[in-house]
Amino acid sequence: MRVAAIDCGTNSIRLLIADVESNKLREVVRDMEVVRLGQGVDKTGEFHPDAIERTLAAVDKYAAEIARRGVEKIRFCATSATRDATNRALFIDGVRERLGIDVEVITGVEEAELSFIGAIQELDSNSGPFLVVDIGGGSTEFVFGNTKVEAAKSVNIGCVRMSERHFTNDPPTDSQVQLARTDIQEAIAQAATIVPITKAKTVVAVAGTATTVAAAALELEIYDRYSIHLSRISSTQVHKVSEMFLAMNRDERSNLGYMHPGRVDVIAAGALVLSEVMKATAATQFIASETDILDGIALSIASTS
Repeated sequence: MRVAAIDCGTNSIRLLIADVESNKLREVVRDMEVVRLGQGVDKTGEFHPDAIERTLAAVDKYAAEIARRGVEKIRFCATSATRDATNRALFIDGVRERLGIDVEVITGVEEAELSFIGAIQELDSNSGPFLVVDIGGGSTEFVFGNTKVEAAKSVNIGCVRMSERHFTNDPPTDSQVQLARTDIQEAIAQAATIVPITKAKTVVAVAGTATTVAAAALELEIYDRYSIHLSRISSTQVHKVSEMFLAMNRDERSNLGYMHPGRVDVIAAGALVLSEVMKATAATQFIASETDILDGIALSIASTS
């Protein structure tokens, strides 16, 4: 079956078209657009008109690709920013007009479960139990389990939310970093009341923050998802990369060959979240995975057909 999975987060919208057979994916198209749908949502509680316009323009592009590739079934999942926005109907109606389907505004727990399914699909089950950490734009998901989810929690410490809330200077001041760190530590502690974050044998981190930190740690000249996927990044490297991004200004971050333009403004906050996660879990390393919630969504379509 040929399926299309769309993951619309706070910072980016992504498309995966894949053929699914026997619970295995064969990728046909994978695409990402940084649209910053969550622009200002933490402060105002609603979507900015410009953010909706940017996102629906990306949906137009995806609709054409889906039609061209002969997709049989589509699932469109929206996460943190859409959960929080009071005017989400404007966005949801716009998607329905373009794709003829309803957007699923999934819960943080469902987001966590889909991330887990996508993240562990290529890992040896003997490496479990796993802690999958998905640092998004609005929220971060913590998911623990072996072959299936045993505990999950979503907390509101995504890279866009932390940047907008705390980093008003560029680079951020020491006091701004400390306020963000305190906010992050409190949220991780909240997650740890439900998810046994120190009990995992293997920590897996997914999504753009984690893979960009991996690219920096690997000293890549350009972003290369094949070099990044399943690479092992030490906690020491994470802390160094986090400190590096926090010390840089926008132009310096922009000039990094592996840095996606849409991550320039939020990567320092995202890397700080990952650094604090590594401290809280006491893990010595994490595995960077390029498969994540998007792959989990694609697999879920076939399993429910």
